[in-house]
Amino acid sequence: MNPEKMVIGFLGAGGIARAHAFALNSLRYFYPEVPEIVFEAVCSARKESRDAFAEKFNFKKSLSIEEFKINSEINTALILGSNKVHFEHLKLALQMPSVKRIYIEKPVCSNLEEEQQMAKIAVESGKVIQVGFQYLQTASVREALAFWHSGKLGKPIHFDLKYYHGDYLQQAYREKRVTRLTPAPDGGAMADLGSHGISLLMAFLGENLQITSAFQAGRFEDVPEDSDLFSSLSLVHPENYAAGTMSASRISSGTGDLVSLEIYAEKGMLRYSSHSVDFFEYYLEETGQWTRQVVGSNYLPLTSFPSGHVPPGWLRSMIHAHYIFLGGNDVKAFVPELKHGLAVQRIVRETAGFLKAYRNLIQ
Repeated sequence: MNPEKMVIGFLGAGGIARAHAFALNSLRYFYPEVPEIVFEAVCSARKESRDAFAEKFNFKKSLSIEEFKINSEINTALILGSNKVHFEHLKLALQMPSVKRIYIEKPVCSNLEEEQQMAKIAVESGKVIQVGFQYLQTASVREALAFWHSGKLGKPIHFDLKYYHGDYLQQAYREKRVTRLTPAPDGGAMADLGSHGISLLMAFLGENLQITSAFQAGRFEDVPEDSDLFSSLSLVHPENYAAGTMSASRISSGTGDLVSLEIYAEKGMLRYSSHSVDFFEYYLEETGQWTRQVVGSNYLPLTSFPSGHVPPGWLRSMIHAHYIFLGGNDVKAFVPELKHGLAVQRIVRETAGFLKAYRNLIQ
C-alpha cells in the first residue's frame, strides 16, 4: 500500500459522492495498512449543495471549479459529477500538477471525439487513472474471474449477461432522475447500467467485443425515444468466436437490482447472480457435477474483516475499489484503468447507432 498521504478532492457532491466518501472513510476498518486520508475539497456547480456536502462529510473546503483547479494540496481527484462533465473534469484534473491519482466514474465520456482524446491521454498522462466499475471488486465476481482465467473451463462458446431493475416504471422516479434520461450514449439504460455489464464481459472475455445487432423496448411519453429504457445487444468476440447477448433494463418489474452472468465453454460453464451474491457456480464436463463456490465477503489474504462468511453488500466492493486505487496490491483484482473504460465506452457509443437503426426499422 502506498504510504503517501492522500489529499482528496471531489468533483461532484451528489449521491454517488456520498458513497465514495463512505468507502474512503471505511478503508481503515477493513484493511491493516491504509494511507492517511485527508478530505481537502469538494466542488460542484451549486454552491449550496457543495457547502452542505463539505460540512456533513468533513471536507475542509467547498470550492468553485476555478478555485478547485488551483488548489495545490490535492493529490488525488475523484470525478463524480454528471456523465456529461466527466471528460472536462478529467482534463481539468490532469492539468493540476499536484494530482497523481484520478478516479473517474463511468461513463468516462459522451462521444467519439472525447474517446479519441482520452485514448491519447491514457498513453501520455503518466498518472494513475481508475474507472468506477467497482462491481468487478464484488467478492464473488473477483473469485469467479480468477477461476475463469485458470483455464479449467476452456474456451468460451456463448454467454448471456443481464443488468435489470424496474424503478423507471414509476413516473415519480423518472421525474426524480430526469437527467439520466438524456439521449444515448450520454444517458439511457445501456450507458448507466449496461456499461457495468459490458465491463464484466470484457473482464472475462477480453475487450475486443463487437456488436452485430441491437434493439430496444419500452416507450413512455415523458422519456425521449433515443434514451433507451431497455436495450439488448448481440455481441461477438472475433478472436475466439464466442457470441452472446447483453441486456440492460430500467423497466423490468420485480427484478430488484439484478446482475446475472452465464458463460458456456468447451469444458463446462460458469454462472453468477447478484440475487445469490454469496457464491458463484460452475459445471465441469469431465465430472458431470455442479460446484457451488461459496465466497461471502472473503478478501483473503488482504483482509479478513468483518469475516469471510459475512454476506457482502454493494458498498463493500466500492471500498475494495478504493483500496486498489490508493495502492493496495490485489493480484486477483481486475483493475479497470482508462483503457478499459474506453473499451466499454466504445460499445456504449456504438449501441446508440444500432438502436437508432432499429427505431428507424420499426417506424
